Amino acid sequence: MHHVKIHAPSSLNFQNPFLHLWYPGHNESFQEYPVSSWDDYGPVFELDINRNYFCFKFGDRSGPETKWENLERCYGQHLGVEVWTVAVHNEVYPERPAAVVGAINDLCAEIVPLLRENQYLPDTDVSGQGVVSMLGATYLKDGTTLFGFFHPRAAQVYVVGNFNDWQSPYHRRPDPSKFLPMKLYRGIHGLPNIWALRTALPDPADPKKNNYQFLIVGGVPLNDMQQPVKLAQDPYARRYGPDYNRNNCVVIDPSAYRWQDEGWRTPPVDRLILYELNVYGFTDQAPDLPAAITGTFRGLTQRIKEGYFNNLGVTALALMPTSEAPTALSDNRLGYDPSGFMTIERDFGTCDDFRALVDTAHQHGLAVIVDQVFNHTSNYFNPLWQLIHDGTEGGFYFSGTTPWGNRVATEKEEVQNMLIDACKLFIKEYRIDGFRFDATHSSWLDHTFLRRLAHEIKDKGFKPDCILIAENLPNEPDLNLQGYNGYAQWCDAFHDKIKALLREGIFRDWTDNSPTHLGSIFYFSKDFFAAHTNNVVNYCESHDENSVPYEVATSGDGLIWAPAKERKARLGLFATMVALGQPMIYMGQEFGVERPRNRIDLDWPVFLRKHHYYQWAAALIRLRRRYPGLRVYGYDPAPEGKFAWLLGPWLSAKHGGEKKVIGWTTNPNGNPWERMVVLLNFEPYEVMVDLEFPLPGYWVKLADIDGVNDLPPEGENSTGHPTAIKTNGHFGGFLLPSSSGFIYKWEAALD
Repeated sequence: MHHVKIHAPSSLNFQNPFLHLWYPGHNESFQEYPVSSWDDYGPVFELDINRNYFCFKFGDRSGPETKWENLERCYGQHLGVEVWTVAVHNEVYPERPAAVVGAINDLCAEIVPLLRENQYLPDTDVSGQGVVSMLGATYLKDGTTLFGFFHPRAAQVYVVGNFNDWQSPYHRRPDPSKFLPMKLYRGIHGLPNIWALRTALPDPADPKKNNYQFLIVGGVPLNDMQQPVKLAQDPYARRYGPDYNRNNCVVIDPSAYRWQDEGWRTPPVDRLILYELNVYGFTDQAPDLPAAITGTFRGLTQRIKEGYFNNLGVTALALMPTSEAPTALSDNRLGYDPSGFMTIERDFGTCDDFRALVDTAHQHGLAVIVDQVFNHTSNYFNPLWQLIHDGTEGGFYFSGTTPWGNRVATEKEEVQNMLIDACKLFIKEYRIDGFRFDATHSSWLDHTFLRRLAHEIKDKGFKPDCILIAENLPNEPDLNLQGYNGYAQWCDAFHDKIKALLREGIFRDWTDNSPTHLGSIFYFSKDFFAAHTNNVVNYCESHDENSVPYEVATSGDGLIWAPAKERKARLGLFATMVALGQPMIYMGQEFGVERPRNRIDLDWPVFLRKHHYYQWAAALIRLRRRYPGLRVYGYDPAPEGKFAWLLGPWLSAKHGGEKKVIGWTTNPNGNPWERMVVLLNFEPYEVMVDLEFPLPGYWVKLADIDGVNDLPPEGENSTGHPTAIKTNGHFGGFLLPSSSGFIYKWEAALD
């Protein structure tokens, strides 16, 4: 027999309450208890029972009929001899639930004047009610730190850290003088769900005073001591400490870094030439870098300073995930298992190391785009798992599954707020230019969320020029938004068709190498999903795909030899650079690396500047960057007079009919010196065609599969070069070699 004291909330508004008790498995046996007393919390029931587990609910007999609440609760002896309940859910607490002290926006008015430079104060509220949540740890001008934490089911939350000896009521040797209980505020939807505390104890500059976590009482699963108490990481943490066992969060001062990128502007989408890379893989095996910086932000920053990307001609670095992931760095560790959406991968370096990377990139004319994995989290170290216990397997932040394990509940407004806050934080504190979102298909990630994200960041003016890219496979048109401002989707149709054509056979059982759809994939896949050229990212290699040399070698004996693999790789890169839409290459593609999918190791050529493939690739990419005729954009450039077909499988035999041949001319702005002609042959044999050049005159050959010769000052080309074509417009009998491509530019009128 033991004594239990149960507190019911006065918010039930029961005038004559009683407690209805039963034992699970013995439903025919129940007991009813009247109120023992009342206190300032509400009615109190004192029971003497001989079992350590029972269920109960409250009723009211103040009217002609008994009124029941809609909840059922369960008590276990592990909860202690005195417990509290609330009216809105069925949690049973070992501590008295905190009282609401006010609205979080009232506290916000005090905090905003104290914000530091380049500091993001979380403010996303997709419900439209204007709640400024202020979640995370915000270091203020007066030396205090504001801690904010979202938890709608906790009874109490404490800040614990090395600045207060990790003290709480659940410490092995509690010292109440050091406790840091948080206050409960009305927040999202006007409900009591945001906890906040401001204290002067942390010091971001002192590792002995900047580590913290949250100690949650109630609303969490039972711990090893059978208590509903959990020590939890902050979902808004910017960084984890060096101890991989504790994974403490770290208070960061984002204002300490001094930016040098004045005047930088994020480029428009049509100017993007994307270079996808993994921070670790890109420099891990670099023999010329100090070992201390290989595989880190600092190593990549050094490559930017050396001018590698400027020489290559790309305009944007598309970084694979930079958020904390639990797996050890290796050649096949890609980082798509995040442990935090706002934390920086500590193995890559510090937050300021990342800021320096972005700063340096901007000073060298490079945009920086980071990969956000919002569809799932790590299944190994997962701070959000059961952080808010609600009776489901993973708790509040999860719903359902994905092929990678759990599924983040992106359909919930509170979760949307957090994920949009993550993007805003990267924009404000790291000056990121945009994001690529992993596996966004509507099967795995809510598209209402993606539309809201675009609205919150772009339409509401937080960063109107933010670049938004989606890996939405297969592609879906709803992400186009109004076209010009929509998501740029990794183009499934382009990739799969190009791979099938290059390997001269079926690709992955669903895409053949026939001439079908050849025109569509080069005309920004408008027939498939895109409304505007801005909606497309064309690529034939990525972290998810085999490199072209590796892929074509799987198709048969004819393509296993090095010359054949190299020619196909060149054709793939050539096609990527000339197709309408934004081109993307994957690290190593610029020198023809042969590598299976999901590998990030790079075998760097010894003498890169003498590497013929690399020099050709860099010159080809710079052509795209230099000439508007190679980056024609818009909703439908053909009827606007900016684009016209010259060759295609649907045309006559003399113009590529029924062949895997494609060609077009561009007229981006009416200037004859910007007119271009692009030709490609995917057949494994020569094809003779007739060409109808759009203007008579001299057309210089800027590039083919073997070389690039630009006009001065980049090159030495001219109308007098032997490869130039002099024509009155019609040019019959043009020979397209097997697996070939050409770029011509109008340069002068006829004599």
